[in-house]
Amino acid sequence: MAGQIPQRFIDDLLARTDVVEIVGERVQLKKAGRNYSGLCPFHQEKSPSFTVSAEKQFYHCFGCGVHGNALRFLMEFDHLRFPEAIEQLASRLGLDVPREGDDDPRAQQREQRREEAVNLLELSASFFRERLVMAEGSDARDYLERRGLSEDIVREFGIGFAPDKWEALKRHLGERGISDAVQIEYGLLVHREDSGRSYDRFRNRVMFPIRDWKGRTIAFGGRVLGDAKPKYLNSPETPVFHKGRELYGLYEARQANARLERMLVVEGYMDVVALAQFGIRNACATLGTSLSEDHLQRLFRLVGEVVFCFDGDQAGRQAARRALETVLPSMIDGRQVRFLFLPEGEDPDTLIRREGTEAFENRVLCAAPLSEFLFDQAAEGRDLKHIEERERFVTTVLRALERLPEGVLKSLLLRELSQRTGVEQANFQALLARADKTHGLQGSGIAEAQEEALPETTSPREGASGGRRSALSLVGRLLHLLVHEPGLVGRLPESLDWCPDDEGDGALCHEVVRLIRAGGYRNAQVLLAHFHGTPEGERLAWLARRELLMPRDARGVEVEGLVEGLRQRHSQRSPQEEYDALLARMQAGESLSREERQQLNELLMELKGGARPT
Repeated sequence: MAGQIPQRFIDDLLARTDVVEIVGERVQLKKAGRNYSGLCPFHQEKSPSFTVSAEKQFYHCFGCGVHGNALRFLMEFDHLRFPEAIEQLASRLGLDVPREGDDDPRAQQREQRREEAVNLLELSASFFRERLVMAEGSDARDYLERRGLSEDIVREFGIGFAPDKWEALKRHLGERGISDAVQIEYGLLVHREDSGRSYDRFRNRVMFPIRDWKGRTIAFGGRVLGDAKPKYLNSPETPVFHKGRELYGLYEARQANARLERMLVVEGYMDVVALAQFGIRNACATLGTSLSEDHLQRLFRLVGEVVFCFDGDQAGRQAARRALETVLPSMIDGRQVRFLFLPEGEDPDTLIRREGTEAFENRVLCAAPLSEFLFDQAAEGRDLKHIEERERFVTTVLRALERLPEGVLKSLLLRELSQRTGVEQANFQALLARADKTHGLQGSGIAEAQEEALPETTSPREGASGGRRSALSLVGRLLHLLVHEPGLVGRLPESLDWCPDDEGDGALCHEVVRLIRAGGYRNAQVLLAHFHGTPEGERLAWLARRELLMPRDARGVEVEGLVEGLRQRHSQRSPQEEYDALLARMQAGESLSREERQQLNELLMELKGGARPT
């Protein structure tokens, strides 16, 4: 029997967890001043009385009185016991849950190891800050002075210096009892397999601590002072740092302005710091990786508008197209995205120094809306006087609109496309509806889109498709609907004899229906958590990312139609196919109903030459 979970670990876990993130995955929230509001998931209501506070890390319903932190919400909403809720929060951060007690021989070892790591990154940040003000940090101070950074900004962002020595940090931490293994695990040391030697990852670099939303140092970025490569170096992935989730400068932006309305996303941490020096305190940067859905969700929980800042060259345009591809599925009504392209050869750091704060802010205000950039990139390199070029322009735009959620923005973009091409809007709506039924515009009579058309994500089970939207089987289409709207399970027959569990997604569909019925799930994220880390989980996650374009009021009828189609296909199977399917289920340990056992016997008689009863 495992021992208790240490209170220190629970406190640390809650400090790293954002309650807005946890609740927002299960309840539709909208920004309301400094807080978020939505319909309470614990009682029926027509107007929102449920509030979530990012500042206090607390939720409260003024209607039914429920309240608590992220842990309490998971227990109440997902019907989890306390240890299960802890496990779920810890798994999001890649942490193992430690246990106390003599009956767990590894508990003390895990606890000691965690204790070693708790202050490791903060100790390292302090070490780098101390070295910046020492004699060995003179070159780094000169560099920061040349970049025009004040002592206040350097102090606020915690900027430091990693000495040009192989083992300076290693020895510093080792003297405080922190082992090389822990330093390696958290990305501070590099370990060479061939020689067994370990040495400091960051050397002769200006150091920028990367902080989580609570202000805790979770990683570092370093800008080299000499000619070493790479010029910029980030910490690797660790138990507390995931590049696809974190944004440099987000904590500092929230500290500087509790009522953020807009976030500017730039390319590097020096751009963030330079903009802060000139009074622009709402900038952040991705960390050596492309924009991800996690980045977007984190930004849109804080603000309603995001402005992406790119270089004006071809590489910047290509990066903007990738960002547009990522952004489209997240563009529910009320959100706004714009694209700012800088003059060639400029970055935010150099431009704001040359033009000043007011001119730069005017550029941000005049950045191209998503709609304008979408149409511009679709028309790029095409002479729209020619019918064929207009057709390819339309195809590119419609492929993008396939990824947009239903809403006002999508309707307005269809109207704008109609005005630009002279084609009735209803025709485009019909094409999108037909594309939804045939699973992609390639089946709608429209020619293939140009190379820069936005690609679909490829299913892990269906293999590469050249970036095109893969067709789903009947069962796959049903799973797609259930993942997006678990409540549709109510439109299914009680028996699942119509769903073949011996082919394709059949077995997974059986399991999903069983789980939804057992748990009464209303949110797909809870369902996906059951399959996390499995091939089935990858399949369901892919289906969840695949946009469902079908109107909500048509989905129930579609479910019933798919069931009928599967029944008809089932009735057309040969006796041998029916027998093999039933036998496979029985051999797998599944209990057959009395009718199915009788059918199995009848099929056996028929296959042996007996007459099948009518």
